[in-house]
Formats: sequence, structure tokens, C-alpha cells
Amino acid sequence: MTEKSNKAFLRGLPERIRVSLGSAIVLGLLKGKLDVMPTTAYMLTYRRSKCDANCGFCPQARESYGRADMLSRVSWPVFPTRHAVKGIERAVQDGAIRRVCLQALNYPEVFQNLLALVKAIYQRTKVPVSVSCQPLNCENMHRLAEAGVERISIPLDASTEELFNKVKGRSVGSLYVWEKQFKLLNEAVEVFGKGKVSTHLIAGLGETEKEMVETIQRCVDRGILPALFAFTPIPGTALENNPQPPVPAYRSIQIARYLIFHGIARYENMHFDEKDCINDFGVDKEVMTKTIETGEPFLTSGCPNCNRPYYNEKPSGPIYNYPRSLTEKEIAQTLRELIIR
Repeated sequence: MTEKSNKAFLRGLPERIRVSLGSAIVLGLLKGKLDVMPTTAYMLTYRRSKCDANCGFCPQARESYGRADMLSRVSWPVFPTRHAVKGIERAVQDGAIRRVCLQALNYPEVFQNLLALVKAIYQRTKVPVSVSCQPLNCENMHRLAEAGVERISIPLDASTEELFNKVKGRSVGSLYVWEKQFKLLNEAVEVFGKGKVSTHLIAGLGETEKEMVETIQRCVDRGILPALFAFTPIPGTALENNPQPPVPAYRSIQIARYLIFHGIARYENMHFDEKDCINDFGVDKEVMTKTIETGEPFLTSGCPNCNRPYYNEKPSGPIYNYPRSLTEKEIAQTLRELIIR
């Protein structure tokens, strides 16, 4: 990169950035004890006002009156960017952090900020960087890739067009459009390659299991990694009074996602009851038993080395996405949760 382009990058470097509480402890920005250490450093672009978008589940939404330092149930304190970048360098050297995830609010200068942040990180360490953002066009994706971003995530969040419009699209005054999101995801695959593009799907927004599994299959068929989240009601958001999804239903979706992602089963071969709940995963009993006994379907899904400790749950449980390998007792618990169905 030329000296001129390097200066252009650094001109966009924001003075401050939000860092998830757990990441801040691992990076040495705060002192504290953690039940599980994050293996990815999670960072969020900072601005005084909230996001230009208006997603009903998000405390960063334009019309949310929730805490500005929250994303899901995790707090994200603000730090000087230079301190956060130095912390990343140390944590990578120590082997504590194996990836950086830059998450972005929507505002006019966000891509200049993201490009400068990526450059600042790579000046100190070569840790893989993922970006979760709304790129808006293919040119921005090329710019991120040229800056060194390894993976990109473009969130769908909802699993049907109707729900999408209701919680983050036209109905809530946001600029997001269902088919445009898929168009951007497809373009991202062209830029970054299959397996290097992900999306977020939130279970518990009102979809059926059948609808969620169908969308998971649609993503996988296009080379897109669907990362599964459990809806989390946050005070101050439009959906603050909605419940979290039942754990047994979430477990079934996790299994379906795992089987589809690993090419073991397909949506078309699964069967659903009169309420569109899964009652047959399209594999024999032996495959199901081995799959469940690994505990892998119930781990946090996302980019490599992403474990997102307690993003959707309290440490006391119930645990939706486990941030580390399950114990035998926990695997037995997931079996009991499935049997409840």
C-alpha cells in the first residue's frame, strides 16, 4: 500500500471504539473474571448517536430507548481505539485471541472507519479479521477485501420476508430489503469466496421451525454460513416484551443446521408436523445419536474461533449456544430437552 493510501486509511480511524465486556478483559482494557474467555475479540464501531437502522430487537436501533452500550445482553464499554488495537496485539501474541470481529452500526462514515480499523490492526498483527456490516454495494465489499478482511457477515436476522419486513425492514422504517440482502450475500460470495461469507439468523422472532430450516438450507446452498442466534429481549427495544424461544425448539433447529451445514441431511428430506415443528431430521437413528453425542450442534455457530460467551443467555442458563465443549452432563441435558418435545 502506498504512503498516500495508508494516510487515507488512518485519516478515517475513529478515536474511540466499543469493545464487548469479555473482550475488554481479555485485551487487558479492564480487570475482571470470566467463566469462559472469548477467543475472538468483539468490537463495535462507536458514534454518539444510535444506528441509522431501526431493527426491533436491537438496543442500538434508531428509535430504541435502551442503553447505548448494549448489544444483545452484552455491554460494550468505550475505549480509545489505540488502546484496543494494542490490546489485540498482546492478546494475539499470548494466544488468547485468534480472530477479531468488527461489528458496525450504520452511519455515513462507517466504511471509512472500518477500513482504517482493519489497517490499524494489521499494522500490529496479522490476526484474521471478520466484519459484520451492511455493505450496501459490491464496491464496498471489494474495498473491505482489499484492506485484508478475511470474512464478511451480512445479517438477515429474520428467516422469512414477512418477518424481515416486520422487524428490520420497511415496516419499521429501515432501509433493509429482503431480496436485496440475498443479492448482497451472493455478491459477497463472489468477492470473498464460498465459506467466507456468513449471515445471522435469529430464532424466536415468530417463525416456524420449517421456515427457519428452509432458510438455513437456502443459505448453505449459496455458500453462505448461517450463524444461529436465540432471540434475546432487551429493555428499551421494540421487542422487549417478546419471549425467548423454547430451548427444545432451539435444540432442534441447531441439529438441523448442523446436519445441513455438514452435508449430512437436507431440508427437503426432513419432515414436519402439523405445526411445522421438526419430527424427522432425514437421517437414521445411529447418525442422530452420534451427532448429538458430539455436542457440536449446540456450540456457538459463526466464524472460526467465534464462541460469543453468553451473548444470548446468562451464565446460570438456560444456555442456548455453548461457548466451549459440552460436558457429558450437558449433553445428557440436551437429550432431555429434545425428548420434552
